[in-house]
Amino acid sequence: MREFLRQNRLFVSAATLAAFALRLLFLLQFPYIAGDSFTYGDLARNWMQRGIFGFSTPHGPVPTYIRLPGYPGFLALVWSVFGIEHYTAVMVVQIFLDVGACFLVAALTRELVSERAARLAFLIAALCPFTANFAATPLAETPEIFFSALALLCAAKGLRSDAPHPLRWWAGCGAALAACILLRPDGGVLLMAIAGLLLFRWFHGPERRAAFLAGVVMAAVSFAPLVPWTIRNWQVFHVFQPLAPRHANPPGEFVPLGYERWVKTWMADYSSTEEVYWADQPVGVEVLPPRAFDSDDQRRRTQELLSQYAPEDITPEIDAGFAQLADERIRSAPLRYYVFLPAARVAGIWLRPRTELLGLDTHWWDFENDPRDSAISIALGLLNLALVAAAVVGAMRGRVQHLAMLAGWLLLRSALLATLPAPEPRYTLECYPVLFLLAAANVRSAK
Repeated sequence: MREFLRQNRLFVSAATLAAFALRLLFLLQFPYIAGDSFTYGDLARNWMQRGIFGFSTPHGPVPTYIRLPGYPGFLALVWSVFGIEHYTAVMVVQIFLDVGACFLVAALTRELVSERAARLAFLIAALCPFTANFAATPLAETPEIFFSALALLCAAKGLRSDAPHPLRWWAGCGAALAACILLRPDGGVLLMAIAGLLLFRWFHGPERRAAFLAGVVMAAVSFAPLVPWTIRNWQVFHVFQPLAPRHANPPGEFVPLGYERWVKTWMADYSSTEEVYWADQPVGVEVLPPRAFDSDDQRRRTQELLSQYAPEDITPEIDAGFAQLADERIRSAPLRYYVFLPAARVAGIWLRPRTELLGLDTHWWDFENDPRDSAISIALGLLNLALVAAAVVGAMRGRVQHLAMLAGWLLLRSALLATLPAPEPRYTLECYPVLFLLAAANVRSAK
């Protein structure tokens, strides 16, 4: 990689300056600090000041396990240098992390494709507005992107037949995966993709012992930080919880599974996530799409249920009503529930305009009522579509080594996201280093 940087000094310098300029533009014009940012910040502050990983209450911080300690720990590290609740400092550090991820993408592409492709991958990563945008918000996505790219690079180095001391690379891969998992519990999907390749090599490859040792080292290092976290949760809450609960619920808190099943019988687009799933006030049936009802009776019963609860306060009785509606709708159209809507949610997550942090109307198709927002959204949507299409074509050209590992990660993550009731486009961002690599693989492999 040092030789690559030396031979491409002017190109790398210009692209790096452009990368910083783009991210600074988002920081100055579109900073976003709200919602989960303050949730993570509350955890970090109490951890620093009280030594308690928990949320603030009038009676002092209360321990919790509904968030993993990775991103609060990152905030605490930054705040220990720049001051508590200095969110701007966090975003500046994330800008450097995101630009650093561009170098990791270039190194990964050089390893798996070619040096020529690495230059293009670096440029695409540097100028991608979708990852740059999230550097300007205190959320876990930017560090997750960085460590995902680092884990893949270490894995690619460890898979080389001529790699000196390959277990060091696998230990590095495990450390990067540990960071991914501590930042977000679904970071373990990347571990599964890499482990799948090692498992295949163990059963079918000529170097079975090397694959076995690589998997053991990677897994041991990946899971090591979860041991103290699991012990702490057992001691404090008396539950076995090595990650974070799927529904982010404290022990004993009621989870409205019936409501979530009902949501999954009709929700397909991020606009519904904002308008219904995250609503901070009661909603009516007029904000639901027509596919949310199979009959006038269902529409009436849905309106009755929606009018009986305050957001985030669904009683077991109301939840049972939503569960009954969900059961009826699933029985009447099982393919819609199990195939078509999950596919639509995944397609929306990958392909819709990524404008959730830009203050634009989420109804990007409503050109008549908001032509400005629609024009910007459609332009960004076409740019994202072009990137995804280029990645698909690049993968089909057969120029990428260990394509099964990369494609496996994208498919596994998409399968996981298909199970979620409320789609959010940001859940695919950690996969974008692979999209950059695959898109760059369209250039010829000549050095």
